[in-house]
Amino acid sequence: MDKDSLKEHVLNKVQFSDEELDLFLSYFKEKKVKKKQFIILPESIAKYRSYVVKGAFRSYVIDEKGAEHTIQFGIEDWWISDYNSYILQQPATMFVVALEDSTVLQIDHESEEKLKAAGHIYETFFRIMAERSAAYHQRRVMSNLIQNAEQRYFSFMERYADVAYRVPQYALASYLGMTTQFLSKIRSKSLKS
Repeated sequence: MDKDSLKEHVLNKVQFSDEELDLFLSYFKEKKVKKKQFIILPESIAKYRSYVVKGAFRSYVIDEKGAEHTIQFGIEDWWISDYNSYILQQPATMFVVALEDSTVLQIDHESEEKLKAAGHIYETFFRIMAERSAAYHQRRVMSNLIQNAEQRYFSFMERYADVAYRVPQYALASYLGMTTQFLSKIRSKSLKS
């Protein structure tokens, strides 16, 4: 099992001793996920927080009219889950599906709690993760409130162009809060300029 990318990821956030790092990594289990396979479904409890080693994921909800709304993407070196379900151990409201054949390293809720109890350094790591996630989601909410669709697209491309080229156009349009047709129009307009 290759945990090198996770090791590098955590060491960029906190300075674990070798023993602390070994303990941390020991709680993660590798899972291979096929394209179109779900790792979380609504009504089930999200058992895992998943670190993406290889591949791409999408989390989304479906409204009462049957429209899909993309909440988050997850590619290499990113985390994905239904965090409300995972943290509170309540039924999930989201679907999380692989967009490509993927590999994740997963930690279950109970193991994460054991790690946090084992030492302050582990709490620090998960706090940093929560803070970064909160900042990301705040940026997204602000973008949706103050930017028009075209501005949202260009902001996304500036930050996450690598994601935009790996996910289906309908999923990107949904994430940006626009129709696929409008996204196509923005893209073709930007190619002409």
